[in-house]
Amino acid sequence: MRRWLLLALATLALGVLAVGGAGELLSRPVRPAVGLPPADLQAETVRIDYSGIEQVLGWQVRGRPGAGAILLLHGVRSDRRQMTQRARFLHRLGYSVLWIDLPAHGESSGDRITFGARESLGVKAALGYLEREMPNAPIGVIGVSLGAASTVLAGQDPRVRAVVLESMYSTIDDAVANRLKHYLGPLGTSLAPLLLWQLPMRSGIDTAQLRPVAQVGALHAPVFVISGSRDWHTTPAETQQVFEAAGHPRELWIVEGAAHVDLHKFARVTYEDRVGSFLAQYLRPH
Repeated sequence: MRRWLLLALATLALGVLAVGGAGELLSRPVRPAVGLPPADLQAETVRIDYSGIEQVLGWQVRGRPGAGAILLLHGVRSDRRQMTQRARFLHRLGYSVLWIDLPAHGESSGDRITFGARESLGVKAALGYLEREMPNAPIGVIGVSLGAASTVLAGQDPRVRAVVLESMYSTIDDAVANRLKHYLGPLGTSLAPLLLWQLPMRSGIDTAQLRPVAQVGALHAPVFVISGSRDWHTTPAETQQVFEAAGHPRELWIVEGAAHVDLHKFARVTYEDRVGSFLAQYLRPH
């Protein structure tokens, strides 16, 4: 009995150490070499200043006049390159496209990943840039995971007429618990509070700020919620909650067989058909 108790305590101690290291790793900025813009799109690099000292960098390609503009936002620990295939698809439809590195990712500034809180400031800056550059163009946003949460946490913007939210967590509490449970088993759920406790210390962000499900209804734009049926990061039940919290009009697509993956790559033909139709419906010029 004593040996089993010691083993359990040792396992718990190792779990605590692992979670402590994970907290540092998950919030650390990601700075890969992004490289040159895609030559086939004739895209240009843009630099958008905000908050006095911060900036986001991205790529932009112009579309047909009056066709609308789409802002693309990548997932956590990735960068703008994750969205380049979506940019190609949307540009073929005639849209202007801006795809950026979120704060603390790629070439954008930022000292900590904050799971949507400060990243939302980069989203606001990018939307402001689009309005200045194309003041009469209807705007759509496609956000993946962190990009989706950042979009919702940025709040309502009257310039945005359509929003696609892919694989978005409902609350940071659920997101952390799901990941720890997957990697550590039932013990992981009990360690979730320890990882969440680190967030204010490392980034100054309160977990109460990271509840997209509570804010998605305030977007006041048509919303298309998409996630995979086998996504253990954001379960189908949590995706359903996000969908039900969204305002009208709204659409839901649970991609059969998909995990927490690039849903455009996983189901390219259906994705381009459904997302393309959604955007065309709501980004028509008034």
